[in-house]
Amino acid sequence: MDQIIENECLRALVNIAIDEDFGDIGDITAQATIDESASGTFALRSRESGILSGIEAVNATIKTIDSTLEISWLKNDGDSLTQKEDIAIISGNLRSILQAERVVLNFLSHLSGVATQTKRYVEKLRESGSKTIVRDTRKTTPGFRSLEKAAVSHGGAQNHRMGLFDAFLIKDNHLSFVSIEEAIKRCRQHYSKIPIEVEVDSIDQLVRVIELKPDLILLDNFEVNQVLEAIAVAPNMKFEISGGVNLDNLVEYGSTNVDFIAVGALTHSVRALDIGLDEL
Repeated sequence: MDQIIENECLRALVNIAIDEDFGDIGDITAQATIDESASGTFALRSRESGILSGIEAVNATIKTIDSTLEISWLKNDGDSLTQKEDIAIISGNLRSILQAERVVLNFLSHLSGVATQTKRYVEKLRESGSKTIVRDTRKTTPGFRSLEKAAVSHGGAQNHRMGLFDAFLIKDNHLSFVSIEEAIKRCRQHYSKIPIEVEVDSIDQLVRVIELKPDLILLDNFEVNQVLEAIAVAPNMKFEISGGVNLDNLVEYGSTNVDFIAVGALTHSVRALDIGLDEL
């Protein structure tokens, strides 16, 4: 069922992208300048190094715009790209290729940017010797969540919950209306087999939560020394860090060997990878 939902979301997203580019009458420049029967062959080509992601979205776009177009992939999602490297070959009706160009590149450049950014985080932690796992958040582009989370996976990090439906995360806004004890009790009664994560913002609150034995504790905006203190207080508990972690302080936080570091920047502030469409 989840795969069906994801496919439906992708189709809807592709249709929106095409509709906003085509309007009511399509590519008037291609219609005016390119013969209807003309054909061509182009390469999707990286213009800088990075990590590839977005094949599924590109395939769906090509199929929707013109099912007669042929695309042959030379690389796979998660593969490293070098500058001026061919990623895929597209051939067929020239008008259709030119019409698909911007939508295809928007998907591919953005998602490859997510994968590339993610790889930077993962590699920096790995090279430092840390055992900490990098995870994403729900700070995604509306409509792009499944694609962006796939791109995070292609970059070598781990996905956190997909949405509000697949894991409990009790945060401060929930605790404004109910006690921690009652919140955890209600979650367990609501869905007993779904994991429970609880956000804490102090050591005092952590001590209170430990006794309730959630599956995971989120240390919100903790300093490195506070993370070490939390681990010392509950060495058998699983912890996740969230808030304020970036490439500059990643190694310092990773030196704690905390279980997870959640990084919103993997998806919410990514520079697109430079990829172009060049005629062969």
